[in-house]
Amino acid sequence: MTAVTDQDHTDEMDHADRAGNGRDADAKDERPENRPPVEAAQEIGDQEGTGDHARVRAGAPSRTESKASADSTDPEESTGSWDDGLIARRVNEATAAQQAAAVEIRASRAQAAHTAQVPAPLAYDGPLRSRLDALRELVGLSRTRLDSGTLAEAGRVLDEAAARRRLSGQHTVVAIAGATGSGKSQLFNALAGVAISETGVRRPTTAAPIACSWSDGAATLIDRLGIPGRLRRRPLQSAEMEAQLRGLVLVDLPDHDSAAVAHREQVDRVLALVDAVIWVVDPEKYADAILHERYLRPMAGHAEVMFVVLNQIDRLPGEAADQVLDDLRRLLDEDGIALGEYGEPGATVLSLSALTGDGIPELREVLGQFVADRGAAARRISADVDAAAWRLRPVYATGRRTGLSEEARDEFAARLADSVGATAAGEAAERAWLRNANRACGTPWLRLWRWYNDRREPTTGRLPVRAQADEEATARQRVEQAVRTVADRASGGLPAPWAQAVREAAVRGAQGLPEALDELAERAGLPVGRPPRPGWWPAAVLAQASMTILQVVGGLWLLGQIIGFMAPNLGVPVLLMVAGIIGGPLVEWSCRMAARGPARRYGHDAERRLREAAAGCGRARVLDPLAAELLRYREVREQYARVTGAGVGAG
Repeated sequence: MTAVTDQDHTDEMDHADRAGNGRDADAKDERPENRPPVEAAQEIGDQEGTGDHARVRAGAPSRTESKASADSTDPEESTGSWDDGLIARRVNEATAAQQAAAVEIRASRAQAAHTAQVPAPLAYDGPLRSRLDALRELVGLSRTRLDSGTLAEAGRVLDEAAARRRLSGQHTVVAIAGATGSGKSQLFNALAGVAISETGVRRPTTAAPIACSWSDGAATLIDRLGIPGRLRRRPLQSAEMEAQLRGLVLVDLPDHDSAAVAHREQVDRVLALVDAVIWVVDPEKYADAILHERYLRPMAGHAEVMFVVLNQIDRLPGEAADQVLDDLRRLLDEDGIALGEYGEPGATVLSLSALTGDGIPELREVLGQFVADRGAAARRISADVDAAAWRLRPVYATGRRTGLSEEARDEFAARLADSVGATAAGEAAERAWLRNANRACGTPWLRLWRWYNDRREPTTGRLPVRAQADEEATARQRVEQAVRTVADRASGGLPAPWAQAVREAAVRGAQGLPEALDELAERAGLPVGRPPRPGWWPAAVLAQASMTILQVVGGLWLLGQIIGFMAPNLGVPVLLMVAGIIGGPLVEWSCRMAARGPARRYGHDAERRLREAAAGCGRARVLDPLAAELLRYREVREQYARVTGAGVGAG
């Protein structure tokens, strides 16, 4: 029995022969059963029709053409009677207008029929479109951070979603899958009402997917499944079944546990493309580990587009069918598959017998409601997005706080400042200020003594000077240690790919950093020349000069008294000398006390400038690239949250 009920074309062909349309002999013998079922169904549809339209397709003249022919064979015209041609022109013009109108009507009907056969494409709702856009953005942002294998599943979901969206939204593709001997082909035939898929004891029986469509316009969907025309069928022509399952495309798959590897590959390929799946199990293999571990458990998120049918209940006596069905529900619950009970979304679990027909009407009714909802394709794509997001969770989501704290930034800047000797530079600046103050405000005799000691001491001083190479090596080690520390803190809590990207950015930034810091230290170090002097230094210098003058005047006065040049008077010169001797150190000590504050501020300013310069260099070379990587991760994490539907900040 073929997928389409055979129809005899004898009457139609005899009518065409009587009309004299001159068809070939081969066309007379053509029958729908000699063509593919889809073509046969289309040919049967073409042969329907009444009136002029049917007569034109059959090659017979229309009523208008017959009337025009009768008028043109007037006996008076054959006898050569006189005619001015006016009536003939009017008749010909009317006939031509009627023919043009008939052609226009036929063209409009053909165009309307063609438009009706082209179904509208699938439309995704706003949330699903947003999730797909977020997944596309996520893949784009991650291509340079993740390998192609990690993003392969997400890319496949995007491709399949785009391909499915371009196809019919009025059809639902449902696959029937099952193990060897489960009776899935028998159930396929029972739903179609005709023996389409071969059944028998030979295993495996089904070698290739077979498609059965309940309405026109599903050719592109079946093409997407890779099912050739010779394996496409139509169900038994029944108005009730046609109305109940309109829009359904049912696919019978090979056995998923077939010994032939090619059969299993076809099952896996088609299951990734269909909108829904009917899993057929039997009382012997409903707990098969292959079914649960390879298919049901990984597809737990697709419960809303999944039917689980316990077939062959006619083999179970008494209440055994209910017991097996309860145990099947238990196994599905352990697989993580939500069951659609009490109005909740989830998988539909039924029991039936394809052999006796028990339970088939219930399945057909549930399947008809499922197809009429027209939401299976979108739910399947949404479940695929959920599955892809779950696989990507380890590379995007983390339960720890991520980012670079201010404490870590300050510590990094402090390490760089130590590597360039910012503290030592500040202390040196402070000592330079004090030394300059001592030189400006100190007593001449003490300054002369210090100058003499400086000339006598060696240039290296009493402490050994570290070699310049050793200092450079130590500074480089400090810089490398600072970079490693800040990279570890920045990558802490990140998924492995992003943590690796952060470390690589830190390593790239550390290249040439010690040399840049050395050059920076030379530019931002101590200013050339003497430190600036405060406003009170001239007064201190004048006071110190006055004390020196007093000492000189008192000394010369005493010397003049000793040689008899001046009258003896020891009180005044001694007093002048004592005032100069005591006042000079006192002025120097006062200046030193007054210079401590400005010297300290000068040293702090020098240290601050060097620290800021080192921090700026480290920020430009290391911290900014790290912040860019962390910002990129934050962006992909937000996109991942949109993909999962959890909102920004999830994960």
